[in-house]
Amino acid sequence: MPDWQQAIDAAWPLLAALLLGLVVRQLLLSVARRADRHAASRTSARVVRVIVVPAALALPLLFLMQAVSATPLPPSAVAQAQHWLGIGVLLCVVWLAVRVVAALEARILREHPVDVEDNLAARRIQTQARVIARVAQGAIVLVGVSLALMTFPAIRQLGATLLASAGILGLVAGIAARPVFGNLIAGLQIALAQPIRLDDVVIVEGEWGRIEEITSTYVVVRVWDERRLVVPLQWFIENPFQNWTRTSAQLLGTAFLWLDYRTPMDEVRAQLQRICEEDPRWDGRVCIAQVTDTREHTMEVRLLVSARNSGDLFDLRCVVRERMIDFLERCHPQALPRLRADIAREERSPRRSPRPGPATADTTSPGAEDGQGDLARAVAEPPPPG
Repeated sequence: MPDWQQAIDAAWPLLAALLLGLVVRQLLLSVARRADRHAASRTSARVVRVIVVPAALALPLLFLMQAVSATPLPPSAVAQAQHWLGIGVLLCVVWLAVRVVAALEARILREHPVDVEDNLAARRIQTQARVIARVAQGAIVLVGVSLALMTFPAIRQLGATLLASAGILGLVAGIAARPVFGNLIAGLQIALAQPIRLDDVVIVEGEWGRIEEITSTYVVVRVWDERRLVVPLQWFIENPFQNWTRTSAQLLGTAFLWLDYRTPMDEVRAQLQRICEEDPRWDGRVCIAQVTDTREHTMEVRLLVSARNSGDLFDLRCVVRERMIDFLERCHPQALPRLRADIAREERSPRRSPRPGPATADTTSPGAEDGQGDLARAVAEPPPPG
């Protein structure tokens, strides 16, 4: 016959603890819902929301631990039940610590927005906050799970055995975990030295893009055509790359034109100044036209302009090219590159003295550069008699 009195003595503390835990849980969840409505405007509401949700699970577990100790169950059963309930409370504490780190990160991000014009300091702080928060959360979870596993005697014995043979196993584990630890250390280096930050403009593997996300293991680069380039953190420590916004977003850009030697450079400079002054993307720093090279038929003209960021600079360079070519075509067509040929002809006549041929003329001579004219003349003329 079952001992009903012993069953009742064991059940009522557990039922009372469960009932009290459910009541406390519902009260805490109602407080959390009320805090959600004011979380956008009150710091205290955010703090309550962070703490209440894990507490709504940890407190009922604590009540059950106390109730189990008050039951007439065998000591081995009580110890085992309290062990598992203690693991649950420990995991709730780990959960709370992770939420606290996430809340601190969210507050830092709110206080330093990047959607402003001068966001260099904000991007620096956000990068540090995101990377350090990911590393801290990973470390908290790792320590919490390790502590929970170490409460099992079999795992403690296994840890002692592994520690005794740590030579070979440490070497194997180090080789296997090298990418993980390499990215972890690289993440700390990026958080402290900050070779890259969120929203930085970079050139990675020949691709132009912006740093969209920095995690604990990789970086997401948003390429200009909306592709995403996923790069391990360690790559940024071991390889050279271009960062166009390391200290400032201001940049200089060039637009090259190949023009005729008769180009009036003073008027080109005046027109470039007008183009820059009429375009709001020019930041007023640099607007220069220079002859940077000369070749057989043309000269190289560099139009150097500046802008506040890389996006404005690209558009400004395109506008400078288009408007300058239009200006030269309308006002100075002789400045556009052409091929010249000086043709000197002497016409001999028995009735009058020879006179010079026509003056120099501009002409188009396709094939003159590769010797096709000489080849055609050689085919037309018969070979000399041998």
